[in-house]
Amino acid sequence: MAPRRIVTIANPVDVEAIRQQARMPVAHPWLAPGAPPLILAVGKLKPQKDFETLIRAFAKLRRVRSANLVILGEGEQRRRLRELAAVLGVEGSVALPGFAPNPHAWMRQAALFVLSSRWEGFSNALVEALALGCPSVATDCPSGPAELLQYGELGPLARVGDPASLSAAMLKALGHPVAPARLMARAEDFSVETAAERYLAVLRSVAAGQADLPAVQESAA
Repeated sequence: MAPRRIVTIANPVDVEAIRQQARMPVAHPWLAPGAPPLILAVGKLKPQKDFETLIRAFAKLRRVRSANLVILGEGEQRRRLRELAAVLGVEGSVALPGFAPNPHAWMRQAALFVLSSRWEGFSNALVEALALGCPSVATDCPSGPAELLQYGELGPLARVGDPASLSAAMLKALGHPVAPARLMARAEDFSVETAAERYLAVLRSVAAGQADLPAVQESAA
């Protein structure tokens, strides 16, 4: 099939529902006024998410500034990650509270969201963080995060599996966060309403018998 006959539309995300859920309270001392910046990661504790590299990067960051790291999720690597934090001397600043039914409430209050994956598809979690105006950092992994962050314009990109690169990206984002309004506007590109409009545009073109389908700016990574 000719490329002009193929249109890729990004996964829709219910942006408004995310923002409503984010208003719910979260009781944790690291979110109290005056606490050090909270860095947040979300995902299953498995090799794909590469939280080992995140913890190593966090340990490097802690040498130059105060911060706490929370990783929400369950999985096979829980013990391994706890042991790594202890070996690196940051166990008192790393928390793995398990699965959180409402991670959006954490995202709303976090100083930084980090996606440390070795590979990803679309990464709903990253879009959810953007929807809440949370400054974000991601690895430049295949295949979606770089596009979501507009190739570094909306958040630094780090090399996959590289603690030094990820630590530098985290420090940069904490020191010079992107304005929340820009991040929230980016998330609107993936809203249910935007996806519906793009599907309708394609269907109208097909119904009208147009040779070329309408251009769609975003691709589903």
